[in-house]
Amino acid sequence: MIRLLVVVLTLLLVALPCQASTIRVAKEQRTLYPRDHYLYELLSAALKNTPYQTELISVHPHQQRSLMQLSRGQLDIHWSMTSTLREKIAIPVRIPLFKGLIGWRVLLVASDSEQRFVNIKMENELKRLLAVQGHDWPDAKILMNNGYRVKPLPQYEAMFSLTKSQRVGYFPRSVIEVHDELKQFGHGLAIDKHILLKYPAAFYFFVNKEKKELATALQLGLLKMQQSGEFDTIFSRYFTENLSKLELSKRRTFELENHLLPLQTPLEEQRFWYKK
Repeated sequence: MIRLLVVVLTLLLVALPCQASTIRVAKEQRTLYPRDHYLYELLSAALKNTPYQTELISVHPHQQRSLMQLSRGQLDIHWSMTSTLREKIAIPVRIPLFKGLIGWRVLLVASDSEQRFVNIKMENELKRLLAVQGHDWPDAKILMNNGYRVKPLPQYEAMFSLTKSQRVGYFPRSVIEVHDELKQFGHGLAIDKHILLKYPAAFYFFVNKEKKELATALQLGLLKMQQSGEFDTIFSRYFTENLSKLELSKRRTFELENHLLPLQTPLEEQRFWYKK
């Protein structure tokens, strides 16, 4: 299936312009984590044999706001967790950049509340506690749709403060995010060692709807990286060490449904997804 798609996309790209073209790529106005550098590296590698050159454009670190800039033509590429709504705003390049791990969540908790989570054996026990999430994150709706109590917030840093002060019980963070955030905000915080929340989710590059040829070139570049092993090499360099520290296979796993996931999500392409 993937080989056939590569052939089709290659034929479509024959019509690409030969002259260099500058594309505007979002850069959020916050501290960049290794996961951000991973995405920039993937983008650069996927477009290395195309006429596209990137220009970084500073954007506010609110996901929905940045995606709206794509829809208005102020940006050409950004990245985000997908949802049915977001795929109407911009073109999704349907290759999950984090191999689905954006939907594997461990709990960031106050250091002196760790024991509380050791004793949680059933999902309903966790649902009694209040979680915090970004107000425009699909994750907030996913958790609420599954019966979890969630406090939505617009300020990223405030979520860590509320968790430290135990004004919320826990802060679910993706397994590819949590170590970097603990390093920055970690005084008074800890990663719970016992629970894993898991729901199907994909994190994509999104492209301005007027740049269909760019979306095609980016998809082709990523697929070629999948075939050659370059994608997995880059992924492993950034994430394998921290993933092993989380001992995911030893955790109590609570499976959640994601009704925001578009039907076109390539769940059947096993090579796209992480296996623990």
